[in-house]
Amino acid sequence: MSKNNYEARLFVEDTLSSSKSLLLKNDQGHYLRAVLRLKSESKVALFNGIEGEWLSTIKTITKKYVELEVIKKIRSQEAASDIWLVFAPIKRTRIDYLAQKATELGVGALWPIFTKFTSVSRVNTERLKSNAIEASEQSGRLTVPEILVPIDFRTLMIEWPKDRVLFCLDETGGGMPILDAFRSSDFRAAGLLIGPEGGFANEELDQVDKLGNVCRVSLGNQILRSDTAAVAALACWQAVAGDWR
Repeated sequence: MSKNNYEARLFVEDTLSSSKSLLLKNDQGHYLRAVLRLKSESKVALFNGIEGEWLSTIKTITKKYVELEVIKKIRSQEAASDIWLVFAPIKRTRIDYLAQKATELGVGALWPIFTKFTSVSRVNTERLKSNAIEASEQSGRLTVPEILVPIDFRTLMIEWPKDRVLFCLDETGGGMPILDAFRSSDFRAAGLLIGPEGGFANEELDQVDKLGNVCRVSLGNQILRSDTAAVAALACWQAVAGDWR
């Protein structure tokens, strides 16, 4: 049993309260029974992104379902990070990595956008959600990032919220050093815009500059892959404005 007094941690969409019974079927039931090989009376932590974390115990375990009984709340709900990661989709294994690490680093939303030089033509949003849930379960988060509907770059420029500052990672070298930008910006809600491997087109950077709530930022002289840039930028944000302060 873990130091937290439970053997597994799961995200559920049910409401949670003392003495409530939950039936887990399909993947989650299989995970507890066949992968972790838990038994009756094993303890499982549950969270739904709203009501904190609750301790439960396995009452019944069969090949068809697992029945859990909720015992008590063990953590109160915490405020979710208000940083969105807006990114050009990349190939499958790397987008899995990006979703997992961005979740661990506290993003509140993952938003795929299609730019002129994006090489991937579609995004499996259910797979993104699955990776985000798994990373939340493993990292101890009490929330799961929202997966926003993929859109094209032009639509993003139209729909970007006016009350949310957008930090655009600029590979041309014209951006402010990212730590300086974060330290000098008095923001409550923010987004990080990561371009594709080929970078943003000049006309896209021109559109970004026309937004009133945007700041171009730089991660230095090295050319980073998109997933590396996302992790590096989120680590900087966490250090300046997030949970690492």
